[in-house]
Amino acid sequence: MIRNLWHLGLLLCFLLTVPGFISPAQADWIELVSGHKIEGDVLKQSNDHLLVDIGFEVLRIPLEQIRSRSKSEKTADGKIPVSKSKDKIYSVAELPIKSIKELARLYGEAVTLVQTPSGLGSGFIINDRGYCVTNYHVVEKETRIAVTIFHRTANGEFQRRQIKDVEIIALNPFFDLALLRIPQQKDFAFRTVYLAENDQQREGEEVFAIGNPLGLERSVSRGIVSTRNRNMQGIVYIQTTTQINPGNSGGPLFNSRGEVIGVTNMKLILGEGLGFAIPITYVKHFLDNRDAFAFDKTSPNTGYRYFDAPRRKTAVSEK
Repeated sequence: MIRNLWHLGLLLCFLLTVPGFISPAQADWIELVSGHKIEGDVLKQSNDHLLVDIGFEVLRIPLEQIRSRSKSEKTADGKIPVSKSKDKIYSVAELPIKSIKELARLYGEAVTLVQTPSGLGSGFIINDRGYCVTNYHVVEKETRIAVTIFHRTANGEFQRRQIKDVEIIALNPFFDLALLRIPQQKDFAFRTVYLAENDQQREGEEVFAIGNPLGLERSVSRGIVSTRNRNMQGIVYIQTTTQINPGNSGGPLFNSRGEVIGVTNMKLILGEGLGFAIPITYVKHFLDNRDAFAFDKTSPNTGYRYFDAPRRKTAVSEK
């Protein structure tokens, strides 16, 4: 049996190297409960195990040792297909699972430091035109906004650059979201992030955040999803054990593939490991309908959230 599987693995490897046999290469990304990750083709699945071809050997993996499994497709040139929103304001891709160390290196440049006269927060760039998502409360009632970008130079060092005259595009105080536009730079292109296709993350899955807590730039914190549907004042949040502190607000919450699944925006002050993020479904709705939340500096109502109407103090009895 093992000998046949070995021959089958060699045959699959041969087919993948000969042009014309298989056009897009498909790979399964398997994360074990130990935290190790495996990339390969699943040859067979039984009631208690998987047979996975990793190219030079076939592994037998018990199902009880598998934490998650996902499939990623690549085009013939090895690139991952990317889909864009209809107005190309953001991009969506199903990325392969990688280590947090590598993902932080790949997408850390897209995370920004957002500064106003009253404080600071974080943000992340979603396209090459400089559109940047952050929290509404980071820029609330402010018009003078600067963004600091940490650009990696050719020799691998980070170059800290502050960019002023950042424009406010849209504000949504109800979901605590804001969209900014950073002026494009002539000497380098913006590094961008990919948004997750949907909110498929489950309790216990690994996530991480990048931001500027208390002004400590480019800080990475790691945790898991505690629950993906925590209801607070009528809005659903992702609850996570990822450390979130003042200054993290507006930064991205990534999954183990480097896709943005939420925007970090608050924590419970009297508790540890109780952080919250705005789910990506709310973020996409805000971006797709940003014209409805467009910022107009001439309007006295722009950027203000009105108080709820007062409740009745006593019930009205029926007669």
